Amino acid sequence: MTKFKYLRTIPDKDNLPALNKGLLTGNIVSENQQPPRILMLYGSLRERSYSRFATEEAARILRYMGAEVRIFDPCDLPLPDQVEGAIIIQP
Repeated sequence: MTKFKYLRTIPDKDNLPALNKGLLTGNIVSENQQPPRILMLYGSLRERSYSRFATEEAARILRYMGAEVRIFDPCDLPLPDQVEGAIIIQP
């Protein structure tokens, strides 16, 4: 975790073994431009979550292309059944 409570660090930032870097056009930012800031979200609280893994992989690719990427980690947020008065909608 970073110094911010709900921000997750990108594990293995520079590890892109499955990426064919020849298919990417390079940086999405010119030299005198500020990199785009992207906040990525995922919705699963499971330890091994496909949505989290996909988000982390997308963050690595965006970072490789020059973006400043942060990932929101919902680890400490309450679940609907943990909060008194929460409305649960059943299909």
